[in-house]
Amino acid sequence: MDDKEAQADAKAAKAKAKALRPWFKKKRFILLGVVGIVIVVGVATSGGNSDTTSNGQASGATEVAGSDDASTAPEVVTQSSDSSSSQTTSQKNAIRAAGNYLDTMPFSRSGLIEQLEFEGYSKDDATFAVDSITVDWNEQAARAAENYLETMPFSRASLIEQLEFEGYTTAQAEYGVSTTGL
Repeated sequence: MDDKEAQADAKAAKAKAKALRPWFKKKRFILLGVVGIVIVVGVATSGGNSDTTSNGQASGATEVAGSDDASTAPEVVTQSSDSSSSQTTSQKNAIRAAGNYLDTMPFSRSGLIEQLEFEGYSKDDATFAVDSITVDWNEQAARAAENYLETMPFSRASLIEQLEFEGYTTAQAEYGVSTTGL
């Protein structure tokens, strides 16, 4: 009887501790918030259905996307090639969407593919889009690590684990965390 009571007490204590955790520290709320922000920013920056970028270049041309702050801007370069004309409209839109997402926040390769799929692109189109742009995934991991540390404290090991959870490779996560000084 004592073992069962002890187990029940331990279960109750765990459930109470989990329930007392602030809502903003729960992963599902963090992920939902991030997705919500990305959607709002993506819609706000996508503009119309024009075939030109904000600087007037044709969408098939090589472009560098990023914010004005060069220290945090990701370098996203779409590959200029003759194959642009053989791309489907969905593939072209997926490439533009991938660039928009990377302009607003860091993503791992797999995380960006998942986000594009969430937006309704097929797995093939999402993968094609991510593979059609040049991204420094180490830099994305560094930006993600910095974002996390601005929001909440992490140990080195737990931040690496969080980045791996988001789809960064171990090497990318370790690089990203190392850039923060942890």
